[in-house]
Amino acid sequence: MFSLIRKDFLLQKHIVLLYIAMLTFFPLLDKSPVFVGFIFSLSIIMTTYSFDEKDNINILLNSLPYTRKEIVSSKYIGALLFTLLFISAMYVGDFVLNGNKASFLVKEMLLIIGLVMITTSFLLPFLYRFKMQYLHMAMVALVVIYLITISFFIKNLHDVIRELTQKILTLQEIQIYFVAILTVIILYIGSWLLSIRIYDRKIF
Repeated sequence: MFSLIRKDFLLQKHIVLLYIAMLTFFPLLDKSPVFVGFIFSLSIIMTTYSFDEKDNINILLNSLPYTRKEIVSSKYIGALLFTLLFISAMYVGDFVLNGNKASFLVKEMLLIIGLVMITTSFLLPFLYRFKMQYLHMAMVALVVIYLITISFFIKNLHDVIRELTQKILTLQEIQIYFVAILTVIILYIGSWLLSIRIYDRKIF
């Protein structure tokens, strides 16, 4: 299975290395590290999946000595590994540029991982059930809904999201973090099992 993860890395190693280089200097961007880490991680996960939709690669994968469970599992494990790799690059960059005054905290790392896991939990089953083109249509619809929302209903939505993120990062209750982490893990595992079931039923 790990050879499948290695395959995903090699197919887009130039993109991954470029992202690592960019994330190393993320403190210079003057952007939220949570936002930056989340966007970069999600981008590489989506790119990884899009490669598998090209040239009927699923037919090739299913002709190799891998079970469908391993093929799906490689995507879920790979998503976490790519995210951890990018977070490490951000931490190193922040430490090098800011030294002991580094602002990239463990809470922010956990929040990035949590957001990636939650988003991946919804995206991968959708992608295994439908094609990428349907995801693009869904994303366009969400963008339209989002623009309508901030234009007519909740005009300060950006500020609300920013304040909510800040509140999450300042929470001190260990029990809240434990419940949140457990919920995300259960969601991720449930999505993982659902994707395996969907992929098992596919005919190539």
